[in-house]
Amino acid sequence: MNYAQPEDGSIKFSSHLTPEKLEIPSSFFAPLNQWREEMWQRSFIGAYSDGVGFGNISIRIPNTEQFYISGSGTGGIPELDQIHYPLVEKCDLAQNTVWCRGVVQASSESMSHASIYSCNAGIGAVVHIHSRKLWEKYLDVLPTTSREVQYGTPEMAFEIIRLMGLSETQEQKVFVMGGHAEGIVSFGKTVEEAARILLAFDV
Repeated sequence: MNYAQPEDGSIKFSSHLTPEKLEIPSSFFAPLNQWREEMWQRSFIGAYSDGVGFGNISIRIPNTEQFYISGSGTGGIPELDQIHYPLVEKCDLAQNTVWCRGVVQASSESMSHASIYSCNAGIGAVVHIHSRKLWEKYLDVLPTTSREVQYGTPEMAFEIIRLMGLSETQEQKVFVMGGHAEGIVSFGKTVEEAARILLAFDV
């Protein structure tokens, strides 16, 4: 089969970053970093040979639309610190704009994470990995976004919202990004739940 190659990880939205060294509460940072490290050890998050990073993970601040997410360009770093997780304060999907706070820019997939959170107030975490093996195995088997829609765009955000409206997506809590080679996304009430959903498919 001929599939598109993974994209370059570049940010495709307008980003307004407020420079600030954040102090992330341990209740957010500990699970976020623990499961990010697990995904990195399994090469679900990392960097390609050309240095371009892939994969990202986020945790939501309860009762808000704000979330901490692994920063752009951090995929290849084995162990992250608090400075590597900016806070996304607001996303305007229609205007293709993200407002964030921190030392580094928010992930190029921030709008995709925001669109998932917008669909269900009970979702507390999102994990986006890259795996050619799992992507090829579950493409169009699990809920899958349109192959015509690229990552990090308003079109992808609205496509995710459409997919999140399906009962099978809500039940399985995972979907494949059809137009984003290797991309698979899970979500759950906690980072652990979202991560374990993906690990269950890695057999």
